Amino acid sequence: MTTSTALAPPQPVSKWLLIVYGILAIIVGLLFLLRPVATTATAVLVLGIYWIIVGILDIIRIFQDSRGWGWKLFTGIIAIIAGGLIVSGYIGDTRAPLATTLAVGSALVLVVAILGIIYAIVSVIAAFRGGGWGVGLMGVLLGVLSIILLLNPVAATLGLPLVLGIWLIIDGIIKLIAAFVR
Repeated sequence: MTTSTALAPPQPVSKWLLIVYGILAIIVGLLFLLRPVATTATAVLVLGIYWIIVGILDIIRIFQDSRGWGWKLFTGIIAIIAGGLIVSGYIGDTRAPLATTLAVGSALVLVVAILGIIYAIVSVIAAFRGGGWGVGLMGVLLGVLSIILLLNPVAATLGLPLVLGIWLIIDGIIKLIAAFVR
């Protein structure tokens, strides 16, 4: 009799893994708060390198499994181009890393704002279809916040390190608590 690993229940996360993740999240969060420019620039550079690697792996996967090869090729090429543009911004001119970091941050703010508006519209429609007033209220609130992001992209971009720092510290604390409550 054989057993399928696909149907096996997920294994619990190791206590030590939670502790390491929690400590690292708190350290990186503090770096975002204490050294926002350097930490954000480093994070963007790491993102660029990550995208290049993911793009290459997407293209390699075509040879392992040819299903959806067009999509794998497309996402691989886009990831390599995006990662290459980011990494190339860190080479040469000493002002380029700051400009690249601001461009990536602005793009992230734009994507989050557009997704927020889409989610807000869907939430308001869901509220009118019986989802409840809470869903509609949250949708309106999200829509307003998303429009504020669109109207103030520079301020939102400059606020990203603060938000990321606080979020990582809270996430790290939650992971540490979870590790010791188990």
